[in-house]
Parts: sequence; C-alpha cells; structure tokens
Amino acid sequence: MTESPVTSPQEASLQTAVLGRRGMERLDLLLLTVESLDFNGGEAMLWATQQLGFESLFPNRVELWKRRCHNPLRRSTRRGRLGSAETEALIRLLCAMADRLYPMLHQLLSSREPADLSKERWALVDQRLRDLIAERFNLRRGAVQRLLSTDHSASIQRQLVLTLALAAGPGGVDRLRASLLDPTP
Repeated sequence: MTESPVTSPQEASLQTAVLGRRGMERLDLLLLTVESLDFNGGEAMLWATQQLGFESLFPNRVELWKRRCHNPLRRSTRRGRLGSAETEALIRLLCAMADRLYPMLHQLLSSREPADLSKERWALVDQRLRDLIAERFNLRRGAVQRLLSTDHSASIQRQLVLTLALAAGPGGVDRLRASLLDPTP
C-alpha cells in the first residue's frame, strides 16, 4: 500500500487555485507593465520561462501569448480559464521579471529622486504602457478606456508599479498570488 503525500490545506488550495476574470486582467496588465518598463520584455519573459523550467508550458512566445489572451480585455481573447499550472507559472514568471526590474521600480517609486527626473521617467512609462494597451486591448471596453484616460491612468500605473515592486524578492510569489486571488477590485 502506497501512502499519499501529505499536503497542508494551504498547499492543497494553491494546487487548485484558478484566477477569476479580474485576477487574469490584472495579471496580464502587470505583464504588460513589465513590457513597458523593459523594451525587450517579451524576449526577457521567454528567456525567464526557460530559466524557471517552464519550457513545457511555454515552449515559445506564441504559447506564452495564448495564455495571456485569456484576459477578456484583449482584442483577441480566448474563452475558458487558465489551469492552475499555467496560472502558477505566470505568477512565478512575473515575480522573476519583477526581481530583474527591481532597481528601476525602486527608482520610479523613490521620493529621493529629483522631481524632474521622476516626472520624466513616469512620462516614459506612461507613454509606453498607453501604446501597448492601445495596440493589444479592445478599445471599446470601458475598463480599457479608463486605463487610457488621463484622469485615472496615473494612479493605476502607480499601483501596477507598486504591485510589481511588492512581487519582487522573497515571499513575492505568495504576495502576488494572494493579491490576484483576492476577489475585491
């Protein structure tokens, strides 16, 4: 008789955790923010998937893109939900990218940076993120219009960069997972 491995209730819930609609939107938006911070973000993500051992889930950029298209805000979206393995891999990928970009995230969030330099950096991030959203998301959706509106975009972008900074370092995977699984907006 073989014994089944003992898992804690927390580990069991993580194995079956699947992101809802808002969680998937937020995860894809965070990955898009990574791309806006790093001009080679798409290639860096592909390289990171290989380093993390996720070649079987994301063997190429097309498969990575297909998983990200489960976001309902995208122009071309896929129905259904991501499996728990793909969700966990994307969360770990995002945290690895946040670790890599942490010095830039720190500079953006630092109050010690000169105001002019900080404003210039945020303007670059803002323009790049707006361009990526306009290119890849369905512009008829109200949530996308809110992301592109000048009234809301600055606070949303700051929250995205702060979330990426919190996803970096030890415990970042758990913090990000808890944030994405939280049903409140």
